[in-house]
Amino acid sequence: MTAPDPVRAGRALRGAAAAVLLLEGIAVLFVPRAIAQTAGGLDGTRLTILLVLAVVLILASGIQRRPRGLEIATVLQVPLLLTGLIDSSMWFVGGVFVLIWLYLLQVRKDLLGSPFREPAAPAD
Repeated sequence: MTAPDPVRAGRALRGAAAAVLLLEGIAVLFVPRAIAQTAGGLDGTRLTILLVLAVVLILASGIQRRPRGLEIATVLQVPLLLTGLIDSSMWFVGGVFVLIWLYLLQVRKDLLGSPFREPAAPAD
């Protein structure tokens, strides 16, 4: 199945990708509060890693219009999932976001023929 207007579908799916990345960045910002309440506490290294990841995710949501924006965002799913090493609850949260991202890539593949290729304008 392909979209009747692949260019419009591509823009819509990039918007959805940007929204998911923004939500991921916000979710990562909640992690330091959870870590601060654990026995191990929150040290400077953990805080720096989480804040940098959150900022990079939020910035990646802004570059979804760029040709390589989707690839960069897909690569960022790995560090998001690996935040589970910092706080175990992030295995679940990161896993849910990774599954949402994979679903988004599958929908993009179904509608555009490829999860990463730019859609071509329909031939009249």
